[in-house]
Amino acid sequence: MAKTGTTTQGLRAAIERSGYYPTLVAEAVQAAVGGEPVVSYLVHQETTFDANEVRRHVTVLVLTDTRFIVSHTDEQAADATSPSPYATTSTESVKLGRISSVVLSRVVANPESYTPGQLPREVVLTIGWGAVARLDLEPASCGDPNCDADHGYTGSSTADDLSLRVSEAGDGPDSVRETLAFAQALSEATAATTSTR
Repeated sequence: MAKTGTTTQGLRAAIERSGYYPTLVAEAVQAAVGGEPVVSYLVHQETTFDANEVRRHVTVLVLTDTRFIVSHTDEQAADATSPSPYATTSTESVKLGRISSVVLSRVVANPESYTPGQLPREVVLTIGWGAVARLDLEPASCGDPNCDADHGYTGSSTADDLSLRVSEAGDGPDSVRETLAFAQALSEATAATTSTR
């Protein structure tokens, strides 16, 4: 379930509607946002299955005039380190000028009959700011099938700080729309920050 909007009160209400430890999540997010006005936000809850356990996770993304804030909250069952179940909440605050990429991948059914404004059946929002990068390497070759020389390695580095997948089937059409709206607001904000540097 994703919820998006543009006010601090709306953000709090969306966190409460998610029903996922709302007091804990809201306090962590509010502490990170501080006194800045909220430009846009997205609350996304995911449920995963781990062996015989159901685990929930909520991601809250907040855009202010100067920062992008991401909060993750996970629940854990009792284990050797804790006799009772517990939750872990983390927040990260990133200056808009540090965001290096906002990638929005859309999956559209029946592309031959696509019409403007048609809702994708799935979107993946990937945001990079340089905290985490994925490096994919493979042996390089020269194209000569008879060459046995060592040509070193070739590869690519991909910024992969945050990736959020939202589907119409799993999350509902409103969640897809809300993710598209947040992605647009974030893209516009980073473009504006780049042009003022």
